[in-house]
Amino acid sequence: MGFYEDTLLPHIINLAMSTKAVKEERSRCLEPLQGAVLEIGFGTGLNLPHYPSAVTKVVGVDPSHSSARLARKRIAASPFAVEVIGLSAEKLPVADASFDTIVSTFTLCTIPDVSQALHEVWRALAPDGRFHFVEHGLSDDPKVRRWQNRLNPMQQTICGGCHLNRPISSLIEQAGFEIERLDTGYMKGAPKFGAFLYRGIAKRHS
Repeated sequence: MGFYEDTLLPHIINLAMSTKAVKEERSRCLEPLQGAVLEIGFGTGLNLPHYPSAVTKVVGVDPSHSSARLARKRIAASPFAVEVIGLSAEKLPVADASFDTIVSTFTLCTIPDVSQALHEVWRALAPDGRFHFVEHGLSDDPKVRRWQNRLNPMQQTICGGCHLNRPISSLIEQAGFEIERLDTGYMKGAPKFGAFLYRGIAKRHS
């Protein structure tokens, strides 16, 4: 990685993903969780203050060493154990069916091989476990979609590979999940091309 992606970008994302609206979305996504959680795209630990008291441990997966450094204070302040594994979501270093709960927040947009990462989530999830997610992606409005497609190359360059136009729910289903709950809509205070959200819960397809 270059200086921008490895050093500057984690600071920019840390600020951009700390708005009031984003914090509210994190809390909504994480509210039902309990026990040990595997979080892909752990980043700078922005989810940590939003986990409920029923969570006992978070294992975070993220390849960025700079983000891990920025997460130190949040990890130190966490009331539960936090373990950060500096590896990619495309090859999760955990055993099959080893987690009852896996979380992804504002992460699936950026993972290079998102399909492989979701197959890894499926593999790591217990048969009766749940995958909780909130992600931005492809809008249901054709006009907004056109702008997303136009702006996507620039978005990827500026934001470290982030895609504006990934069909999140379809990708999750294609990886072998059944979506139990899905809420969609635009996040407050952000331009529509980057604010269409998918918030939901999925299980392994029976």
